[in-house]
Amino acid sequence: MERAVLHVDADCFYASVEVLHYPKLRGRPVAVGGDVEARHGIVLAKTYEAKRYGVKTGMALWEAKQACPDLIILPPRYDLYLRFSRLLREIAGEYSGLIEPFGLDEFWCDVTDIAHAPGNGREIAELIQKRVLYELGITVSIGVSYNKIFSKLGSDLRKPHGLATITPQNYRRLVWPLPASDLLGVGRATEKKLASYGVHTIGDIANTPPEALHGWLHKWGLILHMFANGQDNSPVAAVGEEAAIKSIGNSWTTPRDLLNEQDCRIVFYGLAESVAERLRDLGLCGRTVQIHLRDNQLYSFERQMTLPKATCLACDLSAAAIQLLRDNYRWQQPLRSIGVRATQLVTANEQVQLSFFEDESRRLRWEALERTVDGIRSRFGHHAIDIALMGLDKQLGNLDAKGDHVIHPVGYF
Repeated sequence: MERAVLHVDADCFYASVEVLHYPKLRGRPVAVGGDVEARHGIVLAKTYEAKRYGVKTGMALWEAKQACPDLIILPPRYDLYLRFSRLLREIAGEYSGLIEPFGLDEFWCDVTDIAHAPGNGREIAELIQKRVLYELGITVSIGVSYNKIFSKLGSDLRKPHGLATITPQNYRRLVWPLPASDLLGVGRATEKKLASYGVHTIGDIANTPPEALHGWLHKWGLILHMFANGQDNSPVAAVGEEAAIKSIGNSWTTPRDLLNEQDCRIVFYGLAESVAERLRDLGLCGRTVQIHLRDNQLYSFERQMTLPKATCLACDLSAAAIQLLRDNYRWQQPLRSIGVRATQLVTANEQVQLSFFEDESRRLRWEALERTVDGIRSRFGHHAIDIALMGLDKQLGNLDAKGDHVIHPVGYF
């Protein structure tokens, strides 16, 4: 039996929830973003009225204000969005026990068992749409298909409050003309590389020989070829099924541009402290350190390195982050945002091979010291104790990454 997979995507989610709570804002250009003065500075969501002025998600708030002088910017209220996200999934949960979140505002829902016949998946989607509008006061767009990749594409085709069905019979007509960047897994760098070979649409990807894609993008090229041709059999995870933690990280849009390595060293250490403390809280260590850099022109990239030994220490994570920065960034532009992430996680009590060339007692002393700092901060607040490095710049050193941490959606893979 052909699967019936829905992808439910709340339209302008944060902004829609805010307008619902402030009815006087209905019909006006509204954006949800950070603090303009502190430069936590991008548009997280916007209404369609703001979109018509050219306001885009990810745009710096000052740019958004230039595009739309009457733009109303509201600070995010994640507790409120989390509640609506839960209520949204509860409605869908009455039709299926197979729901897989993809961030706060979207999720997959497998309704194969109750759809029974082709076309019934669309009827279930219509019911969910009506109930969300009536019970929550916001709208959702839904894609209906036989796999997760195409259902996600479908939810973007008819926004807002749209409904699109993609089948084995019509996907070439509906999906293949779309830009390559619309396909899940095609980021900005991949889009540029594909464009350099004359591949601009999803249909181009589908019709490019797999060997060529493999040569350009290695294994990832083969995966994109399968996706573009509707060959996605990945299951929708069941409610309550939690994926193993694959990484722990933090990033920060800084209150001023980072101009040199010293600026980055301060921020990297503050971020590394957050990552290390959360690793210790969970009894984990990371084998690989990854950094994310975004310059003030909003160009971004990531680099990573594997450590000689898994660690849960901020000093190790920040040292690796600085080394990655030094090896991979040439300061063509100042940096606006940086991040640190620990991946390839292992349990902290996993047996490790000791080395004659390393001072293990020193590592144990550092861990005891960082755990002592954790205890002081838990009792008296994060800034009750700071390393001297953080005092070199009051703006950059005033970072409590763990306290300010917001959970972001886990990737598809």
